[in-house]
Amino acid sequence: MVLEEKAEEILETLWISTVERKREGVSLRELADFGTGPIEQLRQAGYVSVADDRVVLTDAGRPEAENVVRRHRLAERLLADVLGTGDMLMHEKACKFEHLLDRGLDESICILLGHPKVCPHGSPIPPGRCCQEKQTQAQKVVFPLSQLTRGQKGKVAYIYAPESGKLLKLMAMGILPGAPISLIQSFPSYVFQAGQSQFAVDQEVADAVYVRLVSEGNNYAENRTPAWGRSRRLERLFRRQRGK
Repeated sequence: MVLEEKAEEILETLWISTVERKREGVSLRELADFGTGPIEQLRQAGYVSVADDRVVLTDAGRPEAENVVRRHRLAERLLADVLGTGDMLMHEKACKFEHLLDRGLDESICILLGHPKVCPHGSPIPPGRCCQEKQTQAQKVVFPLSQLTRGQKGKVAYIYAPESGKLLKLMAMGILPGAPISLIQSFPSYVFQAGQSQFAVDQEVADAVYVRLVSEGNNYAENRTPAWGRSRRLERLFRRQRGK
């Protein structure tokens, strides 16, 4: 069954609310803006159940909802890392783009981006079959720093560092999305250059930094000053949010 766009958006809302935020369903009132038609389509497809004015994902609906979330967050990753779309437009464009990603195309995009684990906003991207198989048919443009070869240059695409200590360590080095970075050596430790400074880190840290490669003809220093200038402010903000 081909679902309406609004029906897919309801699945996405239900996944975020019930699976990620551990809520017991979503009230019909919260879904009122979508209309009754998409909810009925999902009910007839067996993807949701409705009881006591609450909508809940069924066992059949969970993988469908997970796939919608995966496509949306991959679309955000593609827009941010490859097309350079700003945050103000990213969510809106990703909402439209996710509906165009046929099954299989999302795997090609995932491979292209190096199987990203989080979206640009830090939310987890549900893994697909390609993530387990680690296919390499498509040429990747985003790699962990640990997979770069000596002399390769790029810009930080995103950081996957759930632990606050690791994230703060990287931020203190000025490793923020958009910051220029190049690998100097990979053994016995990973040595990279960011701005005018060089740092040595272990593989765990190098695995957390994802780099979008750039060619020599690109403006490697683009956004350098803003990225480094924001590092201290972002670090202070992060500490306040963590209550430190």
